[in-house]
Amino acid sequence: MFPLAKYALLNVLKSGTIQRIAARQTHMKHSPDFHDKYGNTVLASGSIFCVVTWVFLTTQTGIVWNLSPVGRVIPKEWNDE
Repeated sequence: MFPLAKYALLNVLKSGTIQRIAARQTHMKHSPDFHDKYGNTVLASGSIFCVVTWVFLTTQTGIVWNLSPVGRVIPKEWNDE
């Protein structure tokens, strides 16, 4: 048997079954971290910021977007000199 597998098997048998280990881990108290406290707020505020920025950019800055030149392009007269 490989040494690592043997060590893992002996530790599992010594400390109890896998189900008992898993049950012990699920009953531990989980303290909320930054993402638990503020994650949704940061996500929502970032999304609102991006939407507001794009709305301002597309409507208020005066950029001519030129999405399609069809019907707007008029060819110049050919100068054959």
